[in-house]
Amino acid sequence: MRTDWTVLELLRWTTGYLEGRGVTSPRSEAEMLLCHTLGLDRLGLYLHHDRPLCPEELARFKPLLLKRAKGFPLQYILGKTEFFGVTLRIHPPVFIPRPETEVLVEAVLERLKDEGSPLIADVGTGSGNVAIALAKNLEEARIFATEISPAALLLARENAQANGVSSRIYFLSGDLLLPLRDLEIPGGLDAVVSNPPYIPTGDLPDLPQEVKHEDRRALDGGEDGTRFHRRLAAESREFLRPGGLLAMEVGDGQAERVAEILEGYGWEKVETLEDLSGTERVVLARA
Repeated sequence: MRTDWTVLELLRWTTGYLEGRGVTSPRSEAEMLLCHTLGLDRLGLYLHHDRPLCPEELARFKPLLLKRAKGFPLQYILGKTEFFGVTLRIHPPVFIPRPETEVLVEAVLERLKDEGSPLIADVGTGSGNVAIALAKNLEEARIFATEISPAALLLARENAQANGVSSRIYFLSGDLLLPLRDLEIPGGLDAVVSNPPYIPTGDLPDLPQEVKHEDRRALDGGEDGTRFHRRLAAESREFLRPGGLLAMEVGDGQAERVAEILEGYGWEKVETLEDLSGTERVVLARA
């Protein structure tokens, strides 16, 4: 790599380099890597487009670029990600929040907006993204966030603290709804919300390289990808008030099957919602 780069020259070269390695949004990622290295925001990057980089800056930038080119997730390199207007810390192997999960959050917010002080369970909270987004937008909500991974649970607590909602989110260690069994929740929950693992086990070897850096437990949804949806359909009602909401994210092509599972367990008002790409992404039902 040359040693006499300006910001704009390096940005252009990096964009081409990442594009050649199959990165989907090479310009955007090149900008973020340079912003991270130089301590600038995007506007600052272009205001200083003709500034030469010093050797120390180039030395910091090169290993980050090489990691990204080898398929290491950008969010892990930056140590942060954005979700529903919230900045979250993220590190391997904790599951990285996806934009399509915002549809799940929007659906829950719309259906709980008239509840005074809703009680919600976020099952499999991961980095805490769903619980934190709900707490930020439902100011009277109290949320029980469960997680089986100790690393994810610790990170979720840190993210809640950083975003000023830790006093209203109760983090519980354990598998799905099991941690709630020891609690007494007067009247039951208003909603159980989950983005469970939903990739069929047989599809895991064919995932993109960058996804393979994430915790397999957060990805593997069993033979047909609906193992955890089945468990939530079977187990959630006992924790919900009458008419309470169950909201789950699903994988591509799974919505119809998950809706059938819910109907088989006697859930009412089953409906599906599409994400911005037109894929049925969320399944909702009432107890």
